This record gives sequence, C-alpha cells and structure tokens, in this order.
Amino acid sequence: MKKDLIQYVEDNFVEVKRFPQFKAGDTVTVAYRIVEGAKERIQQFQGVVLQMGGHGTTKTFTVRKISGGIGVERIFPFSSPFISDIVVNKRGVVRRARIYYLRALTGKKARIKERKGSKQ
Repeated sequence: MKKDLIQYVEDNFVEVKRFPQFKAGDTVTVAYRIVEGAKERIQQFQGVVLQMGGHGTTKTFTVRKISGGIGVERIFPFSSPFISDIVVNKRGVVRRARIYYLRALTGKKARIKERKGSKQ
C-alpha cells in the first residue's frame, strides 16, 4: 500500500528530464542553478563521472573534479529541478562501473583515455 502511494506520487508529480546518455569515465559539464538570497545564477561543474547509482526518480551520479589541487566530488540527483543542462565533453574508456580508484591517482596516472569514434 505504502509503496503504491510512493510510486503514484513519483509517476505523477516528479518531472522527468531528458539528458544525454553517459556513464562512468565520461567527462561532463553539469549546469545547475544556485539561489543566493533573491539572486539566481547558473554554475558549471565540469569533471569525470565516478559512478551512477539508484534507479527511477532516485537515480544519482557522482562527478569529481580537481579544484586548486584538491579533489572535489559532488553527487547530483537526475530528478533535481536545479540541474538545467548536462553536456558530455569526452567519452572515456574504463572497465568498471564505479571508478573510485581515481581518487588515489594523481598526475598523468589519473588521466582517462578517450573513446575513439564515438557518436556524441
């Protein structure tokens, strides 16, 4: 009963947005709205997708970037009303669905090869 009610609300009230297909290892730019008081702006967050989790309206993805020599990770829900756009910059070649090993790598070792001949 409770699950049916949750499913009904998700189906009828949660807005489903269409974003390009991407997976772990791809470099993406996420444009999301930031509200500061009465002002609103769009901020770009560009980085490598570490993992994707969940399903349906609870689906999320984690993006990692290096900012000022420090690794910054952010988890974005797909159904967030604050995400305005996602652009896939590069498609990466990785053998895993969750590339947490990237956290321990620095310099040239942290690079991900680009997939050749991929349609974007």
